[in-house]
Amino acid sequence: MRLGILLGIVVVAIALAFGYTKILTSTAPETAVAVNGATVEPELDKANKTVESMPDSPIAYLQRAAFYSRKARETADHSFNKLAMNDVEKALALDPQHFAGRKLKLGLLGSNHEFDMAEVEAQRLIAEEPRDSFAYGILIDASIAMGKYPQAIESAQKMVDLRPDSQSYSRIALLRSLHGDHKGAVEMYQLSIRIADPTDKEAQAWSLTQLAGEYFKVGNLSEATKAVDQALLILPEYPNALIAKARYAAVTGNLASAEAILSQLNSRIKLSEALILTGDIARRKGDTATAMSYYDQAEKVERDQDGDIHRFALLWADNGVRLDEALKIAEDDFVINKDIYASDILAWAMLKSGRAKEAQKHINDALRLKTNDARILYHAAVIENSLGNKAAARKHISAALKANPNFDVVNSVSARELANVLGIKVA
Repeated sequence: MRLGILLGIVVVAIALAFGYTKILTSTAPETAVAVNGATVEPELDKANKTVESMPDSPIAYLQRAAFYSRKARETADHSFNKLAMNDVEKALALDPQHFAGRKLKLGLLGSNHEFDMAEVEAQRLIAEEPRDSFAYGILIDASIAMGKYPQAIESAQKMVDLRPDSQSYSRIALLRSLHGDHKGAVEMYQLSIRIADPTDKEAQAWSLTQLAGEYFKVGNLSEATKAVDQALLILPEYPNALIAKARYAAVTGNLASAEAILSQLNSRIKLSEALILTGDIARRKGDTATAMSYYDQAEKVERDQDGDIHRFALLWADNGVRLDEALKIAEDDFVINKDIYASDILAWAMLKSGRAKEAQKHINDALRLKTNDARILYHAAVIENSLGNKAAARKHISAALKANPNFDVVNSVSARELANVLGIKVA
């Protein structure tokens, strides 16, 4: 897991700054208009016309950028973020100090996982306007991604003191989760959901999906499914919730149900996480060729969008393929992003590349917050077992299966096999 940036707060910030509440928070209409033979949503058509009539206005470009960023959130298609960034750059070329434009750029930097740049820009905005909670939010996101957890906690306290709202509470929830406080994380996610903007369906669905993920992390599939079903009641085609629902079905062996959900989603939009999960299901069924085909499609999606490919280091290490590439991606990512998940992926890639002793150091870093993440604990068990440290391996595999015995479509099976080898009874 790597933090998913809340672009919803960017849209809200722009709406508040310019009074664009209706255009930025309304749901996409079902009808569309034709422009030069192409189908264009009315909101986008309106934004395009505003740019054409006001080509020297930063606000015109920011209005369209906000539309694109909302589409990225609703569809999980991050190619919209590239369009948004293009418009933000045009706005800032007209007015380099435009504060709302700089805030939108800051959010997009985070969405693109350019956390080092996001950290610097967030600090600049805070220096100029210390009471603007938005910049603190992105600084928290960047700090978490780079493993600067004390800084993240300090910023979270400042953010909630300035503005105790859905955005600040969701970040506190994440920090509590990272530090192993499941009960506290659930409490904050539930509070975030209760006070979320009722007109922003995506923000509500996002928060419910995050709550579902927290329940899933500790193996509570019943509550996880309830939360994700609530998200789908709000946004029936919300990709993040559909992927989560498919995952929950797949890890418990209901592969047909998971495949049905993913088949519909994959026919509508190509998302790397959905394609990887489809591949994982094929792999669990023993169809390696089909699995690799889906993994290749997922990689193409990310590369075509200039997306973040660090996820593929984990995927390739899991499958024992392209190990040199996996290790390089993990090492490059770790140069900047020293969070527990970067440490975990680097450790796993090192182990698969025959560097178990170095892997041990990084997996210990990944365990430093006592996050109680089953995947990290499973990796720790495998690494310790490879070094002959049977007692440590037993400790970690027991903790992994206690945290969530169904943490992964494929690796949870491997975890049970390792537990049996180590003489641990598995229910």
